[in-house]
Amino acid sequence: MNAAKRQKIFTRFKAANPHPTTELEYTTPFELLIAVILSAQATDKSVNLATRKLFPLANTPEKMIALSEAGLMSLIKSIGLYKTKAKNILATCQLLIQHHHSQVPRTRVELEKLPGVGRKTANVILNTAFGEPTIAVDTHIFRVANRTGIAPGKNVRVVEDKLIKCVPIEFRHDAHHWLILHGRYVCMARKPACSCCLINDLCEYEHKNLDNNPVVAMNS
Repeated sequence: MNAAKRQKIFTRFKAANPHPTTELEYTTPFELLIAVILSAQATDKSVNLATRKLFPLANTPEKMIALSEAGLMSLIKSIGLYKTKAKNILATCQLLIQHHHSQVPRTRVELEKLPGVGRKTANVILNTAFGEPTIAVDTHIFRVANRTGIAPGKNVRVVEDKLIKCVPIEFRHDAHHWLILHGRYVCMARKPACSCCLINDLCEYEHKNLDNNPVVAMNS
C-alpha cells in the first residue's frame, strides 16, 4: 500500500471519529493500568462491569492492597484468568508504592517491569494515559493491518514497527484507537462488513464481503 492511500484512510477515520479513545472506563492512569491488565483475554465490556464495582472501593495502590487477594478476586471473578490477574495487580501495586511513589511510571522500561504488563499494555498506557504516539497491536489491529494492506507483518511486533513507520505523523496518536474500533465493529474476523466500510475502496483485501448487512459505524 502506498503512502497516498494510507493518508486517505486515516483522513477518513479522523473525519468519522475525530476524538477516539479506549472503551475501557477509567478516570486516572492507575485505573487505566488496572483495567488494561484485567482486559487480557477479556472483553472491555466484562472489564467495565467489574471495575464499576472495584474502583469505588480501590482506586489507589494502597487501597487495592488493602482489599487483600481474596477480596480482589471476589470483585473480578467474572473475568477470565482472574486469579493470576489478582496476583499480578497486587504485585504491581507493591512496586508502584515502593519505587514510584504510588504513581504509574511514564516510560516503557519501567512499565514493563510491572507484573502483568507487557509491551502491548505499556503501549496502551503510554498512548491513552500520557499522550504518546504509540500503537498497541492486539488481535484486531493485527488483523486490520494485514487484511487491508496498511501494514502487513508476520507477528505483532513487525506490524507495530511498520505502523509506527508508515502512519502519517498527524494521525499516529489516534491510529491505535481507530484501528481497534474498525477491527472490533467493521473489519471483523469471521465476516467483515465490507459493504458498509468507510475505506472499502482503499482496502486491498482480495476477498471483500460485499453482501453483508450494515453494522454500527466505527464511531463508538
